[in-house]
Amino acid sequence: MSKPAGKDDGPANRSARRVLKRSPAEPSPDLEDVLQHGASLRQRRLLRNLRPMLPEILAAGILQCMIYSAFILNASRSDWNNLAIVCSVLFLLPFAVALALLGFRRQRNTFSIAIFVTFVCFNVAVAVLSGLRIPVSYSALLTAYPIATIAMIVANLRLHRSLEDRVALLDFPQAAQVAARLAGHVAVISDKTADIGAYDRLLIDTRTHHNPDWSTFLTKAYMVGVDVTPWFNFLELREGRVDVGAFDVSHLAYTPSQIYYSKAKRALDLIAVIVTAPITIAGVCSLALYPGPRWRAGDLRANRRGYGGRPFNMLKFRTMYHGRQGGATRTNDDRIIKGCRVLRRLRLDELPQLINIWRGEMSLVGPRPVAEYVAQASEAEEPKFIHRTMVLPGITGWAQVNSGYAGTTQEEINKLSYDLYYIKHLSFDLDVLIILSTISTVLFGRGAR
Repeated sequence: MSKPAGKDDGPANRSARRVLKRSPAEPSPDLEDVLQHGASLRQRRLLRNLRPMLPEILAAGILQCMIYSAFILNASRSDWNNLAIVCSVLFLLPFAVALALLGFRRQRNTFSIAIFVTFVCFNVAVAVLSGLRIPVSYSALLTAYPIATIAMIVANLRLHRSLEDRVALLDFPQAAQVAARLAGHVAVISDKTADIGAYDRLLIDTRTHHNPDWSTFLTKAYMVGVDVTPWFNFLELREGRVDVGAFDVSHLAYTPSQIYYSKAKRALDLIAVIVTAPITIAGVCSLALYPGPRWRAGDLRANRRGYGGRPFNMLKFRTMYHGRQGGATRTNDDRIIKGCRVLRRLRLDELPQLINIWRGEMSLVGPRPVAEYVAQASEAEEPKFIHRTMVLPGITGWAQVNSGYAGTTQEEINKLSYDLYYIKHLSFDLDVLIILSTISTVLFGRGAR
């Protein structure tokens, strides 16, 4: 409503305008009221987000200073002023990296973003020191750099974990069931005047809350810096799996970074095979001499289903008695050759599959390939099982580290929810997480039979 000429703009008139703006006839949010109730919360949120990162920030700063000082003292240098300046920069550097990471807190690529931001900030700091003509020890800085990188990766992971803990859910008919699935202390908000400054993320139901009744409340959430996310998207990220019944290939809207990574993934696979070739060849030769394992003979009936549904011969050491392969592996299966159970537990029988990677039939990370009869039985139960062949199969995968071994058709379909999640959220960070989880799985033997 425009202000009449010559009308006094006193407190009563401002109050009246706020009342008019809150009326059902004109449901647009009152920006002045939003700012008065929430704008001051941004500064407190910044300090609150930094708090979980402080242990790694301080540890990185102190360790870098110690390493640099050790190099300088070992060189018998006595330029204490320069040493103090460089150590001050190294101590403050993790704080600068942490502040930069807060700007990327909505991104899911925690590993790569932490590595990139630390690399940029570290090089800027070195460039500034060099520009100021301060003598520095580049070997000491090169030694300190990995410490800063590892610390900031851990700090970024802690930041994202803390952000997922401060979540509220707007009330709607299924709010209680959703809160139970989140398995955490999730507050359910039904009051449109509630203070949401204590939360970092607000979960909504798009069909319930995208309407004029909630517009003022959601505008306030945006203004105070609270992320507004549909509850089903957050639940998918929290559980690491998709709803197979609701999944459709139209949901695969890859970002530019995902497209670039999908193109680079093949090159990274080849580099991994070449780098590990000496260890792999030595391991394969040792296992070939081990009594029991042999190359598993591949024929068309034993082939695995690969990319695009095309069959391929997956190489593997045979750890079962000849003529007794096939069918789901059972716990304490008597078909396993004596002495070969440890090879299966440590996944050493999978080493020959690096040849499949070299041929372009497999990737290091991807949905685990299944036999043709397993694929046919699973597709008869769930037609969307065919979608898992949209990427190269892998030696290890997201379903392998989350749900372990599948011995029945229903277990294969349960694993499909994890495979489709991997295809939908394909990224370097997810592959790194899978590889680290696989190492942990191999060490503890979970899921092997």
